[in-house]
Amino acid sequence: MIQRRAIEFLLQWKERSDRKPLVVRGARQVGKTTLVKEFAKNYDVFLHLNLEKTDDCSLFEQYDDVHELIKAVFLQKSRVNRGSVLLFIDEIQNSKKAVALLRYFYEEANYIHVITAGSLLETVMDVRKISFPVGRVEYLAVRPCSFLEFLDGTGNGFDADLVLNLNASPVHNKIIKHFNDYTLVGGMPAIVSKYAENQDILTLNRVYNSLFQSYKDDVEKYTKSVGTIKIIREILETGWAQAGGIITFEKFGGTNFSSKEMSLAFQTIQKAMLLELVFPTSSTQMPLIPNHRQRPKLIWLDTGLVNYGVGIQKEVFSTKDIQDVWRGRIAEQITAQELLTLDDSLLTKRIFWKRDKHGSEAEVDFVYKYESLAIPVEVKSGHNSKLKSLHLFMDSAPHNWAVRVWSNPFSVDEVSTPNGKKFKLINLPFYYVGVLNKILKSVL
Repeated sequence: MIQRRAIEFLLQWKERSDRKPLVVRGARQVGKTTLVKEFAKNYDVFLHLNLEKTDDCSLFEQYDDVHELIKAVFLQKSRVNRGSVLLFIDEIQNSKKAVALLRYFYEEANYIHVITAGSLLETVMDVRKISFPVGRVEYLAVRPCSFLEFLDGTGNGFDADLVLNLNASPVHNKIIKHFNDYTLVGGMPAIVSKYAENQDILTLNRVYNSLFQSYKDDVEKYTKSVGTIKIIREILETGWAQAGGIITFEKFGGTNFSSKEMSLAFQTIQKAMLLELVFPTSSTQMPLIPNHRQRPKLIWLDTGLVNYGVGIQKEVFSTKDIQDVWRGRIAEQITAQELLTLDDSLLTKRIFWKRDKHGSEAEVDFVYKYESLAIPVEVKSGHNSKLKSLHLFMDSAPHNWAVRVWSNPFSVDEVSTPNGKKFKLINLPFYYVGVLNKILKSVL
């Protein structure tokens, strides 16, 4: 069993007096239903309604009063009406009335704890014109397993504690090997669980293929536009090869589709949370405002899926340093994936830096928002003097802290830019990206 760290969020949600019905959102197969069922062990009564089932869905069509609905649910699912109660409404997109009734669970029946989820909820909401009651629900983003969850799920919980407590340096080589395995396998729960059985990557390809096929089978649910469906299929076939790179919408991947058509298709897939279009900013201080007129960087849901989709599993498996694989793009993809695990919010977006000067190619891989600071994050090995883009960023930054992600041990260097500005460079092993907040708190 993989110990998902979102359980901590759910336990806090359970105890809050101002708790609202919780909408769990995330791509298919990231473990939303499994997470809720595991969390349900903290309740005396667990009621699970699956609105793909006619009988369950009909309950919401029969009742307009939330109290009458609750009575009907208890009669159908359980005759026990005491203690703490969790009601899980799965596949909620199948009933507009169920969505509408969420506000009354909050306003009139807050003694019932309600969690909802649904397959393709993000795209189906647009197609079926479903909207959740504003201010009456809250959201939790569920994503693929983080590195710490991967360690737990593969029987390496002791090493996970070392990373979590920032004590991994004495066993650096061991932990970085674990991280390389994580980069190869990825964080999809079904894949991690299968890998934990015998740690044989060849046995995973059937599961990878099944995940790919399920995403392709869902395309018609993303949109009603036949033209957009065709483009989405093309992206899901060939777009993995652009992971970690800056893309152009016009004729993407050698197609003849226009920029407008391709942009719409990408936005649709992004709503399904299969990928993120990461846009640049030219600012070195808060607020960081992305420039959506610039070309974005393409980051997919999961690095294991990228390795399978691009066909580079052998290269990742045999390398000692993931920065040597595929011109460093897998290293950038996995860093982006770990950065996203630092926050459970749906609003969290990654961003990179691009110098606002004509003819300049200066870019920093990511900019991380830490308190009031915009911290540059460069995924690169080598000598400090070769971090030219990072130096340019720091010359105009109002602080003196930067992060370089690499495969070497943790250290902090004092560096000077060619213009003479001194700054602290945090050399961060890949395995510490998921605890970056702790690292920054300990050194700043």
